[in-house]
Amino acid sequence: MARTLAVLMDPIATIAPKKDSTLAMLLEAQRRGWQLRYCTQGDLAIRAGEAWARLAALTVRDDPHRWFELEAAQWTPLAQMDAVLARKDPPFDSQFLYDTMVLELAQRDGALIVNDPRGLRDANEKLFTQHFAQCCAPTLVARDRAELRRFVAEHGQVVLKPLDGMGGRGIFRSHHNDPNLNSILETLTQNGHAFALAQKYLPEIASGDKRILLIDGEPVPYALARIPQGDDFRGNLAAGGRGEGRPLSERDRWIAAQVGPELKRRGMIFVGLDVIGDWLTEINVTSPTCIRELDAQFGLTIAGSLFDCIESKLA
Repeated sequence: MARTLAVLMDPIATIAPKKDSTLAMLLEAQRRGWQLRYCTQGDLAIRAGEAWARLAALTVRDDPHRWFELEAAQWTPLAQMDAVLARKDPPFDSQFLYDTMVLELAQRDGALIVNDPRGLRDANEKLFTQHFAQCCAPTLVARDRAELRRFVAEHGQVVLKPLDGMGGRGIFRSHHNDPNLNSILETLTQNGHAFALAQKYLPEIASGDKRILLIDGEPVPYALARIPQGDDFRGNLAAGGRGEGRPLSERDRWIAAQVGPELKRRGMIFVGLDVIGDWLTEINVTSPTCIRELDAQFGLTIAGSLFDCIESKLA
């Protein structure tokens, strides 16, 4: 009997198919004979203590103009799925928090959830790096603006960001003489009511913000360096950065070895590490990307390695 895979994602009609990692995963599963099912956040429910979803049969194609077809959706217990890909983009808001609780019920009843719902709740993409402070540049997380200003004065050039952003949105580069610093801190902390993250500015960003992909704790041997363009200091592809593949350095492998075992222990099967120079800056667990870019540059099949892992766990 064919295995079944459900994917919880943002609307599939809105993705950029040429670079979408979730589509790469779905294409690989379909190639292996899996039956695909699709849902968005609005399709989840709990009935009598069981996780249900309004699932639509899905067919995918590697076609930039017509990459999917959906059949009529039907309410189905999620535990009937062999595996569920939880691939909603950040931010990790209260509604996605509740989604993980629904997914945890499906996990209890036998479905393999990628990534583990408890791990998704616990591993904030900015904060979780601080479990591995030996890998990180100087960092401060605080609501107090005076404490954040002290950090800026200590380190001179800094990067300031919210804890729930993605794609480079809401990130500021600032310095201790910046006349806009108070305004930036007021905005990021919502006048002292929200955490903001301050990190020493790393000039190595000019050479790229490397995305290192881990599958069950083990690194793919190449990283995608996302290189800032023009006057923008951000390397994020969504912010206009250019992607350039590179073999992992010894330091990259050391960082992966520090982080990977703990991520594996927490059921984080597919994760993206962000590394600038020699320093870990983020751990992406909700919907890490860059599969298609690395596949194209190095002749890899990263989704194939991922599904080898998933199928071994199901076996």
